[in-house]
Amino acid sequence: MRILGLDPSLGNYGWALHDPEAEGRDRVIERGRFQTKRKNYVYEIDRYTYLRDSLKALIQRLEPDRMGIEHPVFGESYSEGMYGLYLFSLDAIKSCRQDVVLFLPPQVKKFANDILQRPKGWKMMKPDMVEAAKDDTGGKGRWDHNEADAYHVARAAGRFWDFYDGRLEEEALSEYESRAFTFVKTWKRGRKAGQTKKTGIIHKENEKFFIFSKENDDG
Repeated sequence: MRILGLDPSLGNYGWALHDPEAEGRDRVIERGRFQTKRKNYVYEIDRYTYLRDSLKALIQRLEPDRMGIEHPVFGESYSEGMYGLYLFSLDAIKSCRQDVVLFLPPQVKKFANDILQRPKGWKMMKPDMVEAAKDDTGGKGRWDHNEADAYHVARAAGRFWDFYDGRLEEEALSEYESRAFTFVKTWKRGRKAGQTKKTGIIHKENEKFFIFSKENDDG
């Protein structure tokens, strides 16, 4: 299965195509970035449409089996602009009828730390993300950190879709993967005692993952 991971950014939009069944450097089939500069666009909307159309063309060329994308956190730097880019990206993905799972930036960092096994409390920075990508793909080559983030999105997405499809049992997930994918919270005390909230991604179809492959022409 070929998984396309995306790390949306207006300046350096990272992407990586991952093969979960391969070994070493063959695990990353192809990677790259869409690069734009604000000064090159009279209208800001044209920058967004360029990135959307570039992503759509990439999907059509690579023909991935499934996808993953990092989505923005409100309250972070330029969150409105990044959310706009995320929506334009989702439009391209939906138009290509690709199934996609969403990950928050902190989740992507924790998935990457599953590779490096840094000490508890370690803050994963750009060099760590690059190192983790290298470690998972044979340790060679020069990586841009946007491409490394996209690779980790693709790798985590591959794990999620294998779990979703039943090819990967919950017992085979890492501790953090299990929490991110399946977590169910049940309150034992207080006013919410006895109530249950399912927060794992697997319980959040049309919120944390989308099965766009089932869309019809009017969908």
